[in-house]
Amino acid sequence: MENVDAIVNAANSRLIAGGGVDGAIHSKAGPTLTDQTREKYPQGCPTGSAVITLAGLLQCRYVIHAVGPRWEEGGFHEAELLAGAYRRSLELAADYECHSIAFPAISTGAYHYPPLQSARIAFEVVRDFESPRNMPDDIRFILFSQPIYDAFVTALRETEGFEIDE
Repeated sequence: MENVDAIVNAANSRLIAGGGVDGAIHSKAGPTLTDQTREKYPQGCPTGSAVITLAGLLQCRYVIHAVGPRWEEGGFHEAELLAGAYRRSLELAADYECHSIAFPAISTGAYHYPPLQSARIAFEVVRDFESPRNMPDDIRFILFSQPIYDAFVTALRETEGFEIDE
């Protein structure tokens, strides 16, 4: 588990525990997380946005539940929706004075978003994000598979010109 103020959960629009990152976060956080999302957000969260709860038993302060789009071959504004989920997560982190945040690769698992395209969008949003209090100032990507990691490294090289020592 990362030592950050907020972790981002790749959530579904109903905000109920699913599989992958979402299921792991709900499992580790305990029932408080499900109770909070049900109480605070009974209508769920629209695709392309995010909501925030306390973190339950996790070692961070908040969980930001970001709802990315399902990949439909790019014909349904998926890029804008994915950017919106990343952007809203950063806005919530800033609003709640989080200095640090950890993101998964939103929508690249069960929602089948192409990892390289997802990474490019994530880095663009992070690069362009401005907060009045310059928060969060520590933004991390926690990537759980080699293909996702490779895609994010490629995107970082392409979009930001960074070289990564592997």
